[in-house]
Amino acid sequence: MNGESLYPRLEPLLAQVQKPIQYVGGELNAQVKAWDDVAVRWALMYPDAYEVGLPNQGLMILYEVLNERPDALAERTYAVWPDLAALMREAGVGQFTVDLHRAVRDFDVLGVSFATELGYTNLLEALDLAGVPLHAVDRDETHPVVVAGGHAAFNPEPVADFVDCAVLGDGEQVVGDVTDVVAAWKEQGRPGGRVELLARLARVDGVYVPRFYAVSYAPDGAIAAVTRTRDDVPARVGKRTVMDLDEWPYPKTPLVPLAESVHERMSVEIFRGCTRGCRFCQAGMITRPVRERTITGIGSMVDQGLRATGYEEVGLLSLSSADHSEIGQVAKELADRYEGTNTGLSLPSTRVDAFNVTLANELSRNGRRSGLTFAPEGGSERIRRVINKTVSKEDLVRTVTTAYANGWQQVKLYFMCGLPTETDEDVLEIAELAVEVIRAGREASGRRDIRCTVSIGGFVPKPHTPFQWAGQAGADTIDHRLRVLRQAINADRRIGRSIGLRYHDGKPGVVEGLLSRGDRRVGRVIERVWREGGRFDGWSEHFSYERWTAAAAAELAPLGVDLDWYTTRERGQDEVLPWDHLDSGLDKEWLWDDWQDALREEEVADCRWTPCYDCGVCPTNGTEIQTGPTGRSLLPLTVVR
Repeated sequence: MNGESLYPRLEPLLAQVQKPIQYVGGELNAQVKAWDDVAVRWALMYPDAYEVGLPNQGLMILYEVLNERPDALAERTYAVWPDLAALMREAGVGQFTVDLHRAVRDFDVLGVSFATELGYTNLLEALDLAGVPLHAVDRDETHPVVVAGGHAAFNPEPVADFVDCAVLGDGEQVVGDVTDVVAAWKEQGRPGGRVELLARLARVDGVYVPRFYAVSYAPDGAIAAVTRTRDDVPARVGKRTVMDLDEWPYPKTPLVPLAESVHERMSVEIFRGCTRGCRFCQAGMITRPVRERTITGIGSMVDQGLRATGYEEVGLLSLSSADHSEIGQVAKELADRYEGTNTGLSLPSTRVDAFNVTLANELSRNGRRSGLTFAPEGGSERIRRVINKTVSKEDLVRTVTTAYANGWQQVKLYFMCGLPTETDEDVLEIAELAVEVIRAGREASGRRDIRCTVSIGGFVPKPHTPFQWAGQAGADTIDHRLRVLRQAINADRRIGRSIGLRYHDGKPGVVEGLLSRGDRRVGRVIERVWREGGRFDGWSEHFSYERWTAAAAAELAPLGVDLDWYTTRERGQDEVLPWDHLDSGLDKEWLWDDWQDALREEEVADCRWTPCYDCGVCPTNGTEIQTGPTGRSLLPLTVVR
């Protein structure tokens, strides 16, 4: 019986696994609807553990948007840890939702949100547990339509064999369009079967159906062409962009986890998009243009979310939150509104040139004065010009020193290693910078217990960025530079003991690079890794570089390409890239010119404050930058204590 709960068969298994509470459901603000009262049923998956997936804003938003429709329901499913997966296979229990423990196989649509490519093996595991054929071509009209979304969906080619569709861009509106198409097809008696349904979906703006596009390859291994196999689907698929975020104030009632999760706070997205032009940043490029929520829209979401959740911390989220045109007023008026309560405000990492102590004081007025986080990204001023994240060493030291002088004791600095044109000397300047930060901070604060944490990760070139043509630094190069950096930081223990260094070795980044810029041939590598036990590749204790390299060698060699071909090889201007038929709005020639500017160490300004420099997004998508100031203010609230 479709929609039947699997819980009676699942419950006996939970006593035998770690953290069984993550599979139970029943969270505050979870929603349940009767199966037979709706026409279209969605299972929404974040392909990682519950503790990582539940706080995900994107999934939470779609969960609410869909459940507000009277003709649809949405339930959530997360990746199942190997201990429970083994028991489920033994007992014949399929992949389930946490809301009412319904079988994922029974749903009309399985929507999977990929924030990172390292979740691909978890998708295969979920499909297999659900009893859904791994390959899209083997599914019929009784199986759910598998839809990929999230940032990784801007190059879904490595998983093209496993997904039926990919959604490019913002999901709030497109999930409604998909629901309408599925509902009409079902009501009409499922004419033409699954192929007809997919053809209808392919005509929805922002929806890409890989099976209707054929890829041919040149003798050198590069793509010769990507051609559509039907005339009624677009030659290029463009992204969807939601304008006027105040009309989409989601999530209105955020989920509150039962088990510990990676973020224990209520979050509000204060704007979407970024025009800073950081050349490494895929998120900033593909989410253009900037669209700000108004100060009153933010205030309303904060008020409703706090009442709905009971949280005492509010995260003001975006790609660069301190760049909101009214961030100072937002912080002050929210702090005024919740004066005398335990409600604190927080920002994610802050640009050095957007930070001021007044803003930081407002953010911490009613909450804890925790550490501040800055992201210079590049160790030297030269490399920061290359990546278009320009801030001088003097500005950085002055900003951090001011924070120490005003009572902050902990500062975190984020960097990347392996950036294009980078040398050992560029990385060693990270150590010099950290040492100077500690020295200046001790002098300014009069304290010796201040700390600076340096967090550094390997750079992975991403599609739809100026660095999509760059050769990726190999794992050995990354590991070498991390070693010399660690030695430099520890050279003077009087300073070094105040500097923490957090890093990952270069191996996971190489695999991420393969999956990020791969084409359809990489799908067989993913499948082989999964069949040989690959799961949870974003977790160091489960990741196996050897398993990935062995699978890549076995599957790619017969095709005349290899791991290095996808990762460390630099691409030429005329090469057909796997995602060229997927349109983020960015003009490819503009991206190439910006790549050349990077090699010349030339900077590009933020187009919010300067004339348009023709990246292509606004005219291509019929959009525009939406920023304040609005002239509005937050009214005081009577706070219930």
